[in-house]
Amino acid sequence: MKLQQITVSLENSHGRLYEVTNALGKAGINLRAASLVDTGAFGQLRLLVSDIPEARRILMEMMLPAHVDEVIAIEIEDSPGSLAKLLECFLETKVNIIYTYAMAGFTSERAVMIFRFNDNEEAIKILKDRNVKILDAKTLGILK
Repeated sequence: MKLQQITVSLENSHGRLYEVTNALGKAGINLRAASLVDTGAFGQLRLLVSDIPEARRILMEMMLPAHVDEVIAIEIEDSPGSLAKLLECFLETKVNIIYTYAMAGFTSERAVMIFRFNDNEEAIKILKDRNVKILDAKTLGILK
């Protein structure tokens, strides 16, 4: 149920995101989801990719330390208030959301949210108890 995600600190300079995505694309690595957040001189680039080990190898060769984190992908209804309804199940728990981002283009009626929780195992239990659909690597086209 947990997915591996690559996180890279990427300097905020012209063409840097292109260099990363171009190198991954040339290696045949498909981006399944991406998030780039500004943190000043550097941004945090988070990627779900089709081949984690190969992507990490390429990034390391580019002198970009690539950290692998575990995240959870959740399918929710694509309608107003559905995210708040989902998050409500965590209000009475000690599970905290570290960050989240959306994955576009999965289906027309459903949205996919990527989450990193302070306790992914407990979050999975809570979500399963509420019959929330948690997506696996195969469903998202993450092969390795």
